[in-house]
Amino acid sequence: MITFSKFFLTKGVGVHEEELISFEIALRQAKISPYNIVCVSSIVPPNCELIQCSQENIDKYLKHGQILFSVLSRCSTNEHDRLISASVGVAQPKQKEHYGYLSEYRAFGIDERSAGLYAEDLAAYMLGTTLGMNLGNRMSVEPIWDPITDSFCFVGDLIVKPHNITQTAKGQKGLWTTVIAAACFVD
Repeated sequence: MITFSKFFLTKGVGVHEEELISFEIALRQAKISPYNIVCVSSIVPPNCELIQCSQENIDKYLKHGQILFSVLSRCSTNEHDRLISASVGVAQPKQKEHYGYLSEYRAFGIDERSAGLYAEDLAAYMLGTTLGMNLGNRMSVEPIWDPITDSFCFVGDLIVKPHNITQTAKGQKGLWTTVIAAACFVD
């Protein structure tokens, strides 16, 4: 069984005549291009610590060519001035023994702040519904947002401080632009 004790958030943007190469450039900027990325679903394991993303940290945990499990959001365009965004939202309980959620969100015409907040809401919604909260079909978790603690409050004393990583860019004339955001698991 594979379990993870750490994860990091990263983002990047790439621009090139070819869409695939623009994606590769975005991976390079995000510092995750020399790994075989395997996309996984949205669970942050219990006791999994969010660490800072630096090349030194990544090299400490990974070897080039190895498999990197990740939740990856990606958006591309070849339209001039088209705003694109890719975001990963994190809803990780302050109580570390409980699992958390990640969400991937991509959009056209949405600014960085709005995309990031929406990705956070998605992750919090998924976590809240697994905890038995009846949020209905609405994707708004505003009724459970506590502006004093800047966190979501769920069942009992479970408190979630959301995070996100978001990359936006505008398309350039005659070129492909790709944005990515990722949560990557390491041990």
